[in-house]
Amino acid sequence: MVMEQVDMADRKVCIGVIAGAHGVRGQVRVKSFTAEPQDVTAYGPVTDASGARQFDLRITGAARGMMLAKIDGVGDRNAAELLRGTELYVDRDRLPEPDEDEFYYADLIGLDAVSTGGETLGTVRAMHNFGAGDMIELENASGKTEILPFTAAVVPAIDLAAGVVTIDLPHEIFVRPDAHLDEDNGTGDGGDESGEASR
Repeated sequence: MVMEQVDMADRKVCIGVIAGAHGVRGQVRVKSFTAEPQDVTAYGPVTDASGARQFDLRITGAARGMMLAKIDGVGDRNAAELLRGTELYVDRDRLPEPDEDEFYYADLIGLDAVSTGGETLGTVRAMHNFGAGDMIELENASGKTEILPFTAAVVPAIDLAAGVVTIDLPHEIFVRPDAHLDEDNGTGDGGDESGEASR
């Protein structure tokens, strides 16, 4: 089995999301996905999912479990509200290496997926969270994708060194909410919901 080498410099990790505006002077509320919430600004400027927009965040406080931040160029509430729902990404290689029993979801993208019986299932295409828990998306050799719950029962083993995830296929397999876009237009959400996890 050959593991395709993926340049870690091309990987991005989602470390937070803008939840909305705070006040009238352009501050935003940020839901941080970092172990220490204030570290959402610790790795330099962040970008949106496409990488087209860059944001310089400055923490100004905390409220109701979220960080409050000021963004350069955002001066009023209307401008801040326009950023609601924007996910904040940094390059994977700017983050500290996780502990031995931890990994970033971005590290799973491109790994080979095999069944508990050793059958090749494809590769890991993306990680998602549509609101009902983390999901892992697999793509087989013909390009067909399947989405499975990312749980210890369904994904009992992850071997980053070997580049393999082991899948215990459940009876129920999910379809991406935007899968119809792939069929109708050849487009869809290929992005990942990246984060750090421990197994």
